[in-house]
Amino acid sequence: MEMLSLEKELKENSYPGRGIVIGRSADGKKAVTAYFIMGRSENSRNRVFVEDGEGIRTQAFDPSKLTDPSLIIYAPVRVLGNKTIVTNGDQTDTIYEGMDHQLTFEQSLRSREFEPDGPNYTPRISGVMHVENGKFNYAMSILKSNNGNPDACNRYTFAYENAIAGEGHFIHTYKCDGNPLPSFEGEPKLVAIPDDMDEFAELLWNSLNEDNKVSLFVRYIDIETGKYKSKIINKNK
Repeated sequence: MEMLSLEKELKENSYPGRGIVIGRSADGKKAVTAYFIMGRSENSRNRVFVEDGEGIRTQAFDPSKLTDPSLIIYAPVRVLGNKTIVTNGDQTDTIYEGMDHQLTFEQSLRSREFEPDGPNYTPRISGVMHVENGKFNYAMSILKSNNGNPDACNRYTFAYENAIAGEGHFIHTYKCDGNPLPSFEGEPKLVAIPDDMDEFAELLWNSLNEDNKVSLFVRYIDIETGKYKSKIINKNK
């Protein structure tokens, strides 16, 4: 698979929607994830990321302007032992609870499907990182309507064992802007993962469409110790 420029992918797409990147830093020492949200409506843009325990949650920047919290207020990142879960909706909790009861990542998502926001039927994208004893594996998932038909849910899981230094994968909700919004197609895109967290966060944030970007979260986890550093960037301040 050809390695794509993450900067180019983002700069040439005004509305990828919400996106997850997971991979391993170029020096091989860090497990890396990034999650960003975008918005076209006032309700979607009226959000910030805030820390919540070892993870994060979204909250309204101006509570007086919040109209419908159902699909925009959730915990995108939660930590279960040596697993870090990253998703674009409240399926974070579904995965957390499922894996806490010995279900696999894929089994945990069997009870969920795409979002009920027709005509877009936004895909649910999810990722789980497993860091243990100096090893790092991860998986990504997308649950989407059948080419815009909500009568069927198509489920795809991609697992990456023994993650390779400098390589990551990028999945996002929408192929591009449109009405209705077309769902992401294909397998997660192969992208490069740098060593420096601040550099990576800056590249992502500066590449996202200025009008539509809302918030960004980046985390670098030391594969040997499990200790991590995180960064949050919010457009609303």
